[in-house]
Amino acid sequence: MDLPSLAVVLQAALSPNPDERKAAEQRLDQFQHTPQHLVRLLQIIVDNNCDMAVRQVASIHFKNFIARNWAPHEPDEQPKISHNDKAMVRDHILVFLVQVPPLLRVQLGECIKTMIHADYPEQWPHLLDWIKHNLQDQEVYGALFVLRILSRKYEFKSDEERTPVYRIVEETFSHLLNIFNKLVQIPNPSLEVADLIKLICKIFWSSIYLEIPKQLLDPNVFNAWMVLFLTVLERPVPVDGQPVDPELRKSWGWWKVKKWTIHILNRLYTRFGDLKLQNPENKAFAQLFQKNFAGKILECHLNLLNVIRVAGYLPDRVINLVLQYLSNSISKNSMYNLLQPRLDILLFEIVFPLMCFNDNDQKLWDEDPHEYVRKGYGEYQNLDPLLERLKCFGIIVGLVGGADPAIECNKPFG
Repeated sequence: MDLPSLAVVLQAALSPNPDERKAAEQRLDQFQHTPQHLVRLLQIIVDNNCDMAVRQVASIHFKNFIARNWAPHEPDEQPKISHNDKAMVRDHILVFLVQVPPLLRVQLGECIKTMIHADYPEQWPHLLDWIKHNLQDQEVYGALFVLRILSRKYEFKSDEERTPVYRIVEETFSHLLNIFNKLVQIPNPSLEVADLIKLICKIFWSSIYLEIPKQLLDPNVFNAWMVLFLTVLERPVPVDGQPVDPELRKSWGWWKVKKWTIHILNRLYTRFGDLKLQNPENKAFAQLFQKNFAGKILECHLNLLNVIRVAGYLPDRVINLVLQYLSNSISKNSMYNLLQPRLDILLFEIVFPLMCFNDNDQKLWDEDPHEYVRKGYGEYQNLDPLLERLKCFGIIVGLVGGADPAIECNKPFG
């Protein structure tokens, strides 16, 4: 099927007439395994002269076909996509990624994810070279977008399977650090800057989730990263451009940057910065983290919570993460000593008001009492800020009463 005919069939697949729509879908199924079909779909996806609805249908068919057929599901199964078509798709999809609108980029991102999991590094050895080149060129967003997908492949892998991570870090993280440093120095940054910083944070998170690569254990390199994370953490979120709607506001780009920065710092502290959890090889890093950064992060977190005292806005998830850090800090003498002078303010002016039944709780109770109960006690309770508030409140009450923090921290509240 040539390109114009394929566009006509895709248009028919949008028809409100069920018979026309069914016939178009049957034709697509009939021709989906023919040579060049994937390539033609990709051409339509990136064709700015084509109707956006048709391009979207093409992107969905493209994504679904790649998900089903890019890699054989059984060892003896014959491949359904020719090597030539695969090579052409791999050669072009990275370039097209930054040319399409976000609505289509999401679909292409899912395709790249499938391809990376199946092909990297054996069948796609030049992918990392493309990323590295574009991190130094003008297509930084596309390179970061693909690097995020690549880094996620190894986020939860065991030590034996994480070897490619070391090369990824070796080849790209110096460039990421330079980009990050330039971004945080931009005055009055736009939302596009927030998107770039968020991608860098996600890449860093995937790379250190289970283990810190040895390249980042160098004190100078790690310090450089931490300076930037602390800068982002300390800097107020821009006021201009924040959505008024609460649901849109909490997912706004700059609040997501704040959330991912706190995610990373919490992970570094709880998994790698606790001396009691480290083997002898990693104790030097834990000591460095405790000495140079744990207290600074605590101070930044307390300043963030201070916004609540003046009726400022802080997303629930950010509150949740900050209170998690406090909960993990309270059992350590050095951190408790930093926290103790501010316990009264923290307890009575921040934590306790957060615990109180408020107007939003009343509205949810009136409109959907089942959702109110599920939110507090359902299967996602670990994500609910209220339960983190209760935990923190229970710990602090024990501290105010003079309890041993190391003992009190292990007691369930109530």
